[in-house]
Amino acid sequence: MLRIHFADNRQAPIWLVDERFTIGQDSRNSLVLAESGISPFHAEIRQDHGQYYLSDCGTPGGTFVNGERIGARFQLRSDDRVRIGDLELLLVDPARARSKAEKAARWYLQVIKGEQEGQKYHVTSSMTFGRSVKCELCFSDLELSRRHCEFFLKDDMLEVKDLASANGVFVNQQKVSTAVLQPGDQVRMGSVTLLVIGPKVTAPQAVDEDATLFMPAVQVPKPAIPRRSGRQLVANPLRASAQKPAEPAEAARQSPNRLLIGLLVLAVAVVAAFAGKTLL
Repeated sequence: MLRIHFADNRQAPIWLVDERFTIGQDSRNSLVLAESGISPFHAEIRQDHGQYYLSDCGTPGGTFVNGERIGARFQLRSDDRVRIGDLELLLVDPARARSKAEKAARWYLQVIKGEQEGQKYHVTSSMTFGRSVKCELCFSDLELSRRHCEFFLKDDMLEVKDLASANGVFVNQQKVSTAVLQPGDQVRMGSVTLLVIGPKVTAPQAVDEDATLFMPAVQVPKPAIPRRSGRQLVANPLRASAQKPAEPAEAARQSPNRLLIGLLVLAVAVVAAFAGKTLL
């Protein structure tokens, strides 16, 4: 079952229990609203098989849901925002969105300077700010863009985002593109300054995507140190193989040559000795 909440908390929420629920200035309506811009019989909500349908009663000012003007039998859902004249209503299904509605009601924006000074708005989900009549926060200040910025809730924190406005968004005199807001912050757009009212929250620390990341170095194995045997290092096997003495077979091949040379030298010596005796 849906329940109507008032954006300015002017009165307690109203349950939609009747099959036909009418809204307007006339005292015969289910919800009587003596506001400028609201017709005597402005709109009605009908319940049909558990579904809720909103119809505008042909009013000059019109009836808006989530910023769009509607005609007849527009189906309402939880979290829809209905605007009639200057009044804003929020449709809530407590069975599905109780915790979300409670969190949303904790954040407020109050005009402390400029047009509508003193007016206070509570932030329920996403609210656009600018000169366009389609903005939830509509101001006529000529220094504002049609869609100047957006206020929205994210993880129970209130944030503001500049929607490429001409004159920018300033939080505590600092120009920002996006910012997480804290209670007491002052947000200025054009000549309008809003005071942020809400719970104290701790914003998560932003991660700098451009920061240098240091990665651990690759562990390169150290070269093996040759083992020592006493004072002598173990010989390099490659060098040792190059310095090996001649094999026995090679020595055997060289022995006959040496023997022949020896015999030749001995023969020469004998001949020389014999020749010497002959001459004598």
